[in-house]
Amino acid sequence: MEDRKIRVAITHGDTNGIGYEVILKAFEDPMMLELCTPIVYGSPKVAAYHRKALNLEVPFSIINSADEAHENRLNMLATFDEEVKVDLGQSTEESADAARKAMARAKEDLQKGLYDVLVLGPVKSATSPQKEDKPLTMMVGDAVRIGLVTSRLPIKEVAQAITTEKIMDKGRLFHTSLKRDFRISNPRIAVLALNPQPGNEEQTVIAPAVEGMENEGIQAFGPFLADEFFGEGLYHSFDGVLAMYDDQGIVPFKTLAHEYGVKLKAGITAICTTPDHGPAFDIAGKGVADASSMRHAIYMAVDMFRHRVDYDEPLANPLPKLYHEKREDGDKARFAVKSKELPKKAPASADDAPKE
Repeated sequence: MEDRKIRVAITHGDTNGIGYEVILKAFEDPMMLELCTPIVYGSPKVAAYHRKALNLEVPFSIINSADEAHENRLNMLATFDEEVKVDLGQSTEESADAARKAMARAKEDLQKGLYDVLVLGPVKSATSPQKEDKPLTMMVGDAVRIGLVTSRLPIKEVAQAITTEKIMDKGRLFHTSLKRDFRISNPRIAVLALNPQPGNEEQTVIAPAVEGMENEGIQAFGPFLADEFFGEGLYHSFDGVLAMYDDQGIVPFKTLAHEYGVKLKAGITAICTTPDHGPAFDIAGKGVADASSMRHAIYMAVDMFRHRVDYDEPLANPLPKLYHEKREDGDKARFAVKSKELPKKAPASADDAPKE
């Protein structure tokens, strides 16, 4: 990569929500421009409207293409020519369409390699169930990282959708992301049970998946009952938690992510993060939106880009093995204890340091 700052594309999200507010607030601090070169995919006119309405003194440059982005400036790229009516706090088809157009242009430029990482602005979540995709949905906060085996499925379909193979597939993606994107050398992953009490799925589906991951060299443990696991603070002892369905992971995450929350997809080539909140129509235009999640979504995307470069570089030309490696089981044995015996605090190690 040429000697330049990392280019971060940011879509503006729903134009009637808090997207522009959190973007502009994130770049009120000039130090953010030392970290990256931001390119906001949206509408300069709408951005100016939000800036004036919120009385935010954040300058930006208008560009026609991502390759024109200026360093040390917030760049605003127009993704459509039509006028967009701004009704702050209202969910409209026009504002949602503006979000879709920004996303379409960002995807197009991503394929052209015009920027390095993508941060999605907040949009209203779809209400209808969608077909599951292969990537792993991850939620990352200041206290915990949680991955979801199933996502956006009706609760009555979850048990049938969970298979040993699917849990292992998601566990592999989780393990690789923790190593490659977060630079945790030997991640410890806790796998949650499906039921409030041990049942058929735990014995015939989840436990075999944990064993299968162990056999592949992944430090996987469980299944743990979700209420005991979070209630007793056992998550402190792990680098990641694999939940079986949305609410099982999202509810404790929202409780534990005190400072910020960021969502991302593991298992895709592109680096794409998003703040862990929606457009928050109820507070749009009031100037009270917290930009912490947007700021950390940008931090995380930049860190992931750097981590992948560092992780992939030595693997491109590995040294040949000159001796036979004997697998050490010491770490596995050290943590393979009953849940009641797990320490409340994570074992001290360089891997346990907070990653921003």
